[in-house]
Amino acid sequence: MAMAGIVIAVFAAAPGHAQITAFKQAVAEAAADDADIAAFYRETGYQPIWTAPDDASRARRAELLRAIRTAASHGLPVARYDPAGLMARLGTVRSARDRGLAEVEMSKVFLTYARDVQTGVLTPKRIDSRIVREVPYRDRGAYLSGIAVSKPAAFFRALPPRSMEYNALLKEKMLMEQLMASGGWGPRVPESKLERGATGPAVIALRNRLIAMDYLDRTNGRTFDQAMLDAVKQFQLDHGLNDDGVVGGETLKQINVDVETRLQSVLVALERERWFNTERGKRHILVNLPDFTAKVIDDGVVTFETRAVVGANRDDRPTPEFSDEMDHMVINPSWYVPRSIVTKEYLPALRRNRNAASHIIITDSRGRRVNRNAVNFSRYTARNFPYSMRQPPSRSNALGLVKFMFPNKYNIYLHDTPAKNLFARDVRAFSHGCVRLADPFDFAYTLLARQSDDPEGDFQRILRTGAETRVNIEQPVPVHIIYRTAVTNARGHTEYRADIYGRDAKIWNALANAGVVLGGVQG
Repeated sequence: MAMAGIVIAVFAAAPGHAQITAFKQAVAEAAADDADIAAFYRETGYQPIWTAPDDASRARRAELLRAIRTAASHGLPVARYDPAGLMARLGTVRSARDRGLAEVEMSKVFLTYARDVQTGVLTPKRIDSRIVREVPYRDRGAYLSGIAVSKPAAFFRALPPRSMEYNALLKEKMLMEQLMASGGWGPRVPESKLERGATGPAVIALRNRLIAMDYLDRTNGRTFDQAMLDAVKQFQLDHGLNDDGVVGGETLKQINVDVETRLQSVLVALERERWFNTERGKRHILVNLPDFTAKVIDDGVVTFETRAVVGANRDDRPTPEFSDEMDHMVINPSWYVPRSIVTKEYLPALRRNRNAASHIIITDSRGRRVNRNAVNFSRYTARNFPYSMRQPPSRSNALGLVKFMFPNKYNIYLHDTPAKNLFARDVRAFSHGCVRLADPFDFAYTLLARQSDDPEGDFQRILRTGAETRVNIEQPVPVHIIYRTAVTNARGHTEYRADIYGRDAKIWNALANAGVVLGGVQG
């Protein structure tokens, strides 16, 4: 804080009219390229909030310098705020004009840090076109007016997300940094398939890695025994895998992930949590794409959970990330085939055989059924095909027997499916983008329980009619489709998932380019 003392000494003399004018002019010039800063100083009569010699300004300076020096603790790029450069700049102030320039520079650094720590360093859509989450940006002028009237330490403490998840990720970040500094989890397990009863070097490598990861107590055992089996199963559960106790495929891949990669996941999750720094709803639905789950959360507690299938990782099928509000479900739904599927999948088949996809009804622009035999499909292309396609309600319907709607421009919703076998897979990315649920009826009962004395009975009565029926959700429920490869469980432990769409890799690269580094050691 020696430099802060120098600044105070320079500004201690009572300013004259010329000094005030020079200060104001310098502030106006320096703020000319930032409308928010310029407006703030105009509205406050060009009063300084950082560079005055009073105790309040001294406290603001001290807290800003502390925050930007320790920005790495939040996974932020310290070099972006250049604390050493800012201190050097303050140390060279010798005139009222210098002070005005320094005043605006501190406000610019402050606004950059405040927005970064509260709502993220990156702009999601620039990283991946399917990260369409609306970031809850705060008004920049409100940051300045807020720090001007608040206790600085309390103001800075309140900037980062206040969620339990964010705090848990900060703790995991510290743990991963300590592990990285001490050498990580040791050698990788050689490529092989290991199960109970196995012996050899690969089993010893597996044993050592499980011990280092705190899944297995210290032992000199050289056989894949019951204790190792239990440890493997717990690892599988913690990483969203089928707990069959066999080490191979996806389990082996996840066991061999190094500490540095896990730390990257945590840093990316912190950035994602900043993007998601908003009220989520006392009751809300959370779909985590890499976790392949959908959950109902009431007052922070998971009250329902089911496995999910999400969009395939190809073409335009990956499921986007966004939030909306579920306001109704449709029991016995028709499937109105999306135009992209009609033209890319069904039209080529119809051109080869007009009776292809015979379970689908072809309709004209007025919804009337079209006689396939009267249509020459070979004359149509994806551009000029004039018809729509619909699959009527049935147990074989692509949407199953119920769909859950939160109307959005991406045409994404949750629904049942006749393809139940896919829920047994470790990696469940197979859909055209919508989210399929393993237990859609129980999901419906959970939603209806707040508006019905007999949710199961009411649902089943409508289902038995076979008629397409809309049922409104009287208290609409926020739906958040997120993408987290580092997630906190109910015990407060961090679990990890595979980066199924490669989005986290893109985000990490962008964070690294912005100046974020592993291990917290930054310039």
